Amino acid sequence: MTRASLDKQPHEVAAMFDDVAAKYDLTNDVLSLGQARAWRRAVADAVGAGEGDLVLDLGAGTGTSSLPFAAAGARVVPCDFSIGMLTEGKKRHPELPLTAGDATRLPFADASFDAVTISFALRNVHDTDAALGELYRVTKPGGRVVICEFSTPTWTPLRTVYTEYLMRALPPVATRVSSNPDAYVYLAESIRAWPDQAGLAARLQQAGWSKVAWRNLTGGIVALHRATRV
Repeated sequence: MTRASLDKQPHEVAAMFDDVAAKYDLTNDVLSLGQARAWRRAVADAVGAGEGDLVLDLGAGTGTSSLPFAAAGARVVPCDFSIGMLTEGKKRHPELPLTAGDATRLPFADASFDAVTISFALRNVHDTDAALGELYRVTKPGGRVVICEFSTPTWTPLRTVYTEYLMRALPPVATRVSSNPDAYVYLAESIRAWPDQAGLAARLQQAGWSKVAWRNLTGGIVALHRATRV
């Protein structure tokens, strides 16, 4: 699957991520020009997990994004539907309870988590609204969601340069560092097709979340959305 216009069939997306699992974290660091680590820190700060909190890290891949929550003393459950990602993650972080799960049918009880988060994975889910509803379902009343996802740069010149980078520079770079360059062509196109900041905020509200807000990172290339379950 290389076109974002295709239906995001779960087995196709999972197979794509299985193929890139071994070099996924390295490729992300290279393609984001080193910004990926700063974005992960921003997510950890926004979640604000503390001692004893139970955190769901959905779309966790190899588990790298879960490490800050564990370091803060929280109990974190990294969840992903790519078995290849989870297998690679288990090699690197055997201490993490990596769990297989579909974002549209999460294998967790209602009101289980103090906080839920998903980074750079929501746009790859077949049914975004179902995933937002599932995140709401498994969050305790008063709990919070933090979504980190690529978005729309707010400054027009940056938006133009960024779009050119996605479609022209990213594929050649991915060819050098990734085990499946075609996957990154799909990922670039999925970024362009994704709703802007206000669009995602509206979908969060429709799913039942309250106090929806967002903060732009790196000029809006990435947006950090936050909301609360009543």
